[in-house]
Amino acid sequence: MSTAFSMTPLLRQSVGFDRFNDLFESAMRNEGGSSYPPYNVEKHGEDQYRIVVAAAGFQDEDLELQVERSVLTVTGGKREAPTESVSYLYQGIAQRAFKLSFRLADHIEVRSASLINGLLNIDLVRVVPEEAKPKRIAINSATQALNS
Repeated sequence: MSTAFSMTPLLRQSVGFDRFNDLFESAMRNEGGSSYPPYNVEKHGEDQYRIVVAAAGFQDEDLELQVERSVLTVTGGKREAPTESVSYLYQGIAQRAFKLSFRLADHIEVRSASLINGLLNIDLVRVVPEEAKPKRIAINSATQALNS
């Protein structure tokens, strides 16, 4: 049984948002099938979104974000082992390397990223260029066309 969540019923009334739907679907099923690290995809307004990655134990220099061909890739590298000899009785905080990829919809841009309290916040915004925005077309009646 598949545990994937389909957004198709929610988007039946919309046209042209297939690639936007792909952002959420690819977020829910990562390429490797791994659920590490856990993350959320949030909507904070009509054109504002945020991806929150639980990056406990990682510091700024351990993380890298890259956007290439509409794919946002978040990678976390394993930190150097401490110089002192540490013997773990139980190690529940995973600090293994990871790679997450998110396919971004058209006109979605990464605005900023911040690491606060072990959560990597990646702010996204949809910026539609002027030529892609809807334009109102005036309808001239037949009498107006003859008088012009």
